[in-house]
Amino acid sequence: MCGIVGYVGDRPCRDLLIAGLEKLEYRGYDSAGISVISDGKIDSVRAVGNLSNLRAAIKEHASANGSGHVAVGAPPATIGVAHTRWATHGRVTEENAHPHGDCSDKIHIVLNGIVENHSELRKELAEDGHVFSSETDAEIVSHLIERHFDGDLTEAVRAAFGELRGHYAFVAMHSDQPDVLVAARKECPLIVGLGDDETFVASAIPAFLAETRRVLEIENGELVTITSEGAEITDAGGNAVTRDDEEVTWDEDAAEKGGWPTFMMKEIHEQPDAVAETITDRLPGLDGVDLSDVELDDEYLRNIDRIVIVACGTSYHAGLVGRYAIEQWARVPVEMDVASEYRYREPVLRENDLVVGITQSGETADTLAAMRLAREGGAKVLAVTNVMGSQATRDSDAVLFTRAGLEIGVAATKTFVSEVAVMYLLGLRLAELRGTVPKERRAELVAQLKNIPSKIEETIEIVDEPVQAIAQAHHQRRFFLYLGRHIGLPVCLEGALKLKEISYIPTDAYAAGEMKHGPIALLNEETPVICVATDSPVLEKMLSNIAEVRARGADVVAIASEGTDQVADVADQTLYVPRADWILQPILAIVPLQLLAYYIARLNDLNVDQPRNLAKTVTVE
Repeated sequence: MCGIVGYVGDRPCRDLLIAGLEKLEYRGYDSAGISVISDGKIDSVRAVGNLSNLRAAIKEHASANGSGHVAVGAPPATIGVAHTRWATHGRVTEENAHPHGDCSDKIHIVLNGIVENHSELRKELAEDGHVFSSETDAEIVSHLIERHFDGDLTEAVRAAFGELRGHYAFVAMHSDQPDVLVAARKECPLIVGLGDDETFVASAIPAFLAETRRVLEIENGELVTITSEGAEITDAGGNAVTRDDEEVTWDEDAAEKGGWPTFMMKEIHEQPDAVAETITDRLPGLDGVDLSDVELDDEYLRNIDRIVIVACGTSYHAGLVGRYAIEQWARVPVEMDVASEYRYREPVLRENDLVVGITQSGETADTLAAMRLAREGGAKVLAVTNVMGSQATRDSDAVLFTRAGLEIGVAATKTFVSEVAVMYLLGLRLAELRGTVPKERRAELVAQLKNIPSKIEETIEIVDEPVQAIAQAHHQRRFFLYLGRHIGLPVCLEGALKLKEISYIPTDAYAAGEMKHGPIALLNEETPVICVATDSPVLEKMLSNIAEVRARGADVVAIASEGTDQVADVADQTLYVPRADWILQPILAIVPLQLLAYYIARLNDLNVDQPRNLAKTVTVE
């Protein structure tokens, strides 16, 4: 959730740390703070709200202190940590903002994640005389380090690390060791950036990408001691870990808006490239799928009895599309489960089950827990993720990467279509191995899938203007209903989620066949109803449901396949997407719903990149 960044080197670090936070603000923006060591003391500034508030607080602090340092005339600080928060434990207040200090204010820490045993540790530390200044679970970490500190910050962090339960990553510094940062990782992401006579540490690579492309991945259960000369990794027991650094090949512009008004709009327009990157080299022939990058034996895939997909939010909706495709093509039974529910069941697992965990970030706590539960139960686990080196890649037997590239907008767009695309690849590969789809039909599907990127681009072009008009007509409505059937239902669920996420308008999504079992009572002349009516085996049933909606006076906006004229006969407005095989339609049909949510939110003057109460990476329950 939260974003952390640290620096130690020979340059003034305040601006470097703030620049790093700017790249991580998508991870949380309830509050932010920065602490640096200057003139032997820790100088800290925190503020509620986004980074503009922190910058204002820093400016005010500098004015009050002459030079902005602890002592007027002190040399610029060259070591520090900074944090942008997504609140879990404790209200959104300046006291609860990070960094957090110890009783002596010599130790400051920043933390991403949750310390699950914070209550018992807080009680224990309070009995020892420690005084706390916040409501957060994170603050106890600085006090634990204080309790164990005896001149060596690394060993104090190691001892504290051994007492903590939960999933977190944190960075600590001590004013008595003004050239050292120590960080630890338990499931939440942590990356080191290696520069010339300087070293960075952060929750994600973009925090320091402008300064260095050499990165060192920190794995689960490891500590790292950071100086200007580099980084030394050890395991929890103090044993040295040797790992080579890697070169990041991202273009720095990928972390910027590139001229678009928002990251979300930029990423909507990046969807053709994201899908192309995901599928192109995996469709090398005319009728087959190459998943040789996935380390699952063909014989195993040929003989699996059941697939269980676990995911959360948008990834869950992508999994639903995958269920229809896999069952239709490969004739393998597929079960879907919300990861946060699956992890607390006692699921019945069998030897030939494949559990697929879908997580855009590779760090989603509930999905990771569900994947671990499945492996403990004897099933093989396939991770579908967008992030190399993420925790999901370690908690699985094999990985299928989506290759969507960096996504900054909190509301997932290009990662959704890329997840759907890899589910299509998996379904086609299973069908190929199991002989359930004739070669000619596979060739037709492969050809159409190869053409999907250009059709996404075409969809954006043809629906953008009419979607803006629909948004203008409905942006002040107080409730929306989304209806779909069969493979259109996950599109409805995802479209409704996008509207809820960024416009805050109450929205419900329902299987259209269930409408008469309750939701129809919500309809009146003020209710926009968004219906996904693309080609499918149940299109006639869907048209009948739309007619029922119209009979109640509701205003119907339908998403239809190009050339399907009968949809316009029963809808008030119809948005056409290019024709494709009916199973592939969801990857096109979602585009107008993404744009509809976007334009409604913008017309209501809302920040689509930073919707309230949400963060990009859900690393907590």
